[in-house]
Amino acid sequence: MTLDIPLSLSELENYLAKGADLLRGSVDQADFKAYIFPLMFFKRISDVYLEEYAAALDESDGDHEYASFAENHRFTIPDGCLWDDIRERTENIGQALQTAFREIEKANPDTLYGIFGNASWTNKEKLSDAKLANLIEHFSPQTLSKAAVAPDVFGNAYEYLIKRFADQSNKKAGEYYTPRSVVGLLVNILDPAEGETIYDPACGTGGMLIEVIEHVKKSGGSPKTLWGKLYGQEKVLATSAIARMNLLLHGVEDFNIAREDTLRTPAFYTGNHLAQFDCVLANPPFSLKKWGHEEWTKDSWGRNRIGGVPPKGYADWAWVQHM
Repeated sequence: MTLDIPLSLSELENYLAKGADLLRGSVDQADFKAYIFPLMFFKRISDVYLEEYAAALDESDGDHEYASFAENHRFTIPDGCLWDDIRERTENIGQALQTAFREIEKANPDTLYGIFGNASWTNKEKLSDAKLANLIEHFSPQTLSKAAVAPDVFGNAYEYLIKRFADQSNKKAGEYYTPRSVVGLLVNILDPAEGETIYDPACGTGGMLIEVIEHVKKSGGSPKTLWGKLYGQEKVLATSAIARMNLLLHGVEDFNIAREDTLRTPAFYTGNHLAQFDCVLANPPFSLKKWGHEEWTKDSWGRNRIGGVPPKGYADWAWVQHM
């Protein structure tokens, strides 16, 4: 049985955190995010798909063909790839999950390609069928539809988990997490306005971009004027996927998150020139060692013309030159 009762933020945070705790002893805490976030996202889009399907049925007097039309859904979920399809499995659950993830990504190439990351779902020494079944059962009873959990509530709970995992692991947490007090300070100083283009060249899990949206909202502006104008780049696959999930779960309809090394291969440009933005904000990885010193000496974008080439073992000035 599933529950359609709306969840408060604290209830949802507790519910998600207990699910993460089920991984203890099987997965390193630093890797919790690579498993829990894709699973959360999968549950959310499955429940929203069924919610949309039910609404389309009501609208069409029970026409199932109509309810299946892609126009009635934010994302396409192929047959056999919903949450309940995986819940029915008792063997090779990890393989079933991985297959569902890849099929969903292929069905939504412009929005979800690569979003589920590359966690080792099929490694039974790490995640046995019994462990995965327990994890799926934990998340199954509560419906995570939009009616039960509004996008801002789900997004805030997602941010809570990002911080929780960073606090617990302390292992390379700085690679993807910036304390929200620091993020808030940076955004308030820059004071981005509605309709502006925003760029974070070291976006991590997307916290800066989320804070910009909240800032515009608090200033009385419309966050929707930022749709299609939010840009971020992150070189770690799992972290860039989390950033995309973060924005989607906050209800952001259109954004650009590129998975690539910003210093070596900047993703946003026009012709022979790097793209320019109204607002650039970032907390880049300071004192980065192997950052591409050799490439920078002959940087095709000309970023080394201002101030020369930074030291081999410190990329700090390179980040400033890029921005």
